Amino acid sequence: MENVTIIADHREPDEIINELRNLSADVIVKQIELGDYLTSERTVIERKSKHDFEQSIIDQRLFRQMNNLNEWYENVIIIVEGTEPYLRLHRDAILGAYASIITDFHCSLFFTRNKIGTAEMIYAIAKHEQFAKRYPLNIIGKRKRFTLSEHQRAVIESLPKIGPQLAITLLKHFGSIDNIANATVDDLMKVKGIGKKKAEEIVKIMHVKFE
Repeated sequence: MENVTIIADHREPDEIINELRNLSADVIVKQIELGDYLTSERTVIERKSKHDFEQSIIDQRLFRQMNNLNEWYENVIIIVEGTEPYLRLHRDAILGAYASIITDFHCSLFFTRNKIGTAEMIYAIAKHEQFAKRYPLNIIGKRKRFTLSEHQRAVIESLPKIGPQLAITLLKHFGSIDNIANATVDDLMKVKGIGKKKAEEIVKIMHVKFE
């Protein structure tokens, strides 16, 4: 039977890499731009120790990573590894982060006790993807297909200081990108979350001649 193939980021610990190989996986170690492990062209795994998970909530890195991973992969899986307690955040904040990962970003969330458990989970996912579902593994990530509304939102999110929720609010208020582009400062300021400075920046970007 052919072995599963897993691409692992070069910064990942040898203990996990070696255990994956012990499980008969062919592991390719290389620099991965997004995520820590690739198990098919549609699935990426981000591994975090409990300490790193907690820190990534504090510095907001976690949610930026979720946005980026979602742009490129259909399935984003977060593995939180370890049994030590969280030290800096209240339980409510941790549970809120769990809820956001699952409901806001539609990512899967798994917990493992140690690196051996993490390797076993990664191997199981790769085996299911490549043998049961027959999804190939590409060396280079393949951006998932966007719907029209996702493309529209991406355009508005590219504006300065416009996040996902505010982009949706603007599109719902004005109805189209064209209407946003032709809105005045006063028009934009009628949208909750858009102050005068932000409105002026948007108008400037939309109307100043490109050089």
